[in-house]
Amino acid sequence: MASAVFEVCERYVTGQAALDPVWGTMRGVAGAAGVSTDYGPEGISARADLARATLAELDAVSPDRAGGARSGRDEAAARFLRGRLLAELAAVEIGEPLRAVRAPFGLLATVRDSIDLMPKDGADDWAAVAARMAAIPRMLSSWRDALALGLDRGLPAARRQAVEAALQADRYADGHTHTPVVAGYGDGPLAPALAAGAGDAHAAYADTADWLRQVYAPRAAEPDGVGPERHAVARRLVLGADLDPVESYEWAWAELHRIEDELAAEASRVSPGAGIDAATALLDETDVVDGAEAYRAWLQDQHDAAVERLDGVHFDIAPQLRTVDATLAIGSSSGSAYYTPPDEAFTRPGRTWWPLGDRHRFAVWAEQTTVFHEGVPGHHLQLGQARVMGEALSRHQRVGSVPGHAEGWALYAERLADELGWFDTPGRRLGMLKGSALRAARVLIDIGLHLDLPLPPAEAERHGPRWTFEVATEVLRDRGRIAMHRLHPEVVRYCGWPAQATAYKLGERAWLAARDEARTRLGAGFDLKRWHTAALGLGPVQLDDLAAALRTAT
Repeated sequence: MASAVFEVCERYVTGQAALDPVWGTMRGVAGAAGVSTDYGPEGISARADLARATLAELDAVSPDRAGGARSGRDEAAARFLRGRLLAELAAVEIGEPLRAVRAPFGLLATVRDSIDLMPKDGADDWAAVAARMAAIPRMLSSWRDALALGLDRGLPAARRQAVEAALQADRYADGHTHTPVVAGYGDGPLAPALAAGAGDAHAAYADTADWLRQVYAPRAAEPDGVGPERHAVARRLVLGADLDPVESYEWAWAELHRIEDELAAEASRVSPGAGIDAATALLDETDVVDGAEAYRAWLQDQHDAAVERLDGVHFDIAPQLRTVDATLAIGSSSGSAYYTPPDEAFTRPGRTWWPLGDRHRFAVWAEQTTVFHEGVPGHHLQLGQARVMGEALSRHQRVGSVPGHAEGWALYAERLADELGWFDTPGRRLGMLKGSALRAARVLIDIGLHLDLPLPPAEAERHGPRWTFEVATEVLRDRGRIAMHRLHPEVVRYCGWPAQATAYKLGERAWLAARDEARTRLGAGFDLKRWHTAALGLGPVQLDDLAAALRTAT
């Protein structure tokens, strides 16, 4: 029998999925009713009211104090739900939903991707897909209503985000982004409805692009940075912690310098005497695959091999999680790979999504580390295990997440792969280090740009004294060593999604500190596999609570 706390969590997930069916699809919530989310002022208010009512319910029930596992589970579930709801309401209070314009990972991408993730197993499923596509004009119209209200209230998003979101909407419209879904159905009785729904959706993307460009952008804000108040709210949402941003900024500079020294040493192992640029150029010609399908096959092989190497050794991988689908994100403008978890019933698999970026040759030496990040032992193992835990976690824990917890674990997964010696092909460890430099540069760009912090004197001589979009682009290119097809969309993303770029390195820092603490505390009794099992069994945790939760679990 579910506890009172778990029942509150269950009602919240059910209510949130009813108010936001697109969220329900993206999070894999079983039985989510409805096809259309109201992104307008009324929908925003309804979701905020649900959050407030849920907090009141939580206050009215006490976690089971009888002791033992039940008490601990109740307290963890209540703490996680309360922390997430308070963070979300803080964002509502300062008007963030009324200026929710960001690219490439924003509302447009969420609505568009939800179509791909909807079940498609029978006539009812396909009818729901057709209805969701037909509802896209209504959803985007409601979003425009909220944004217009935000402008009227003096709450504009940055102009750059409006322009980039318009370009993203153009790509969806001009590329007929939902046509492959229609083609996947074939010529059955629902084909006309699916085609009509896709046509309506594509027209709505085009209308939204015009509105963003012609109506919103001229009234949008010029600065890319959001300032201290908004960034503090964003940090709580992203990290579940109130970390000192100045200390984090200074730490990230030191971390970048450390990684750069290690990069130089690794480059010499790739080609004796070569610098990082020369080693990179060599690998770009030698450790590659040609063609999109060959790339997908390579990715799938890497996922499968990781499962085989880990299962039963450093992790016990549940049968439901032993498959990860590597999927090409055709037409995506994200620039970065990303992951979507299995649904609650495991009727859809965990998927990693890989944008092509107009490439036909793929330098896989730099991408093996991302396989471990997005798949196993990264996002797929962590987010999937939360679903495998079943009734040991609340429903909100099973479908919820904290970016700092999740991205920190995924970056820890890359570090773990290095510790296990998995980067055994020349140059692939260089790819891992290059990715780590990118994540350190992300912290610098995010905090420096949004809080307008100065660059240290030596760095100012190289890049300039203050952060701008151009300085951020230069730092990400030259110090983060990002692939050129990812450069521009990544900087746009950091500007439009404050604090999210800090989740990786600051989250990894928290995970490594917790593991070091366990090793010190347990001494010879520390067992890595047991620690991993305990870590994944926690479900999502705010970073403020991570160390204490792991201490209790181990």
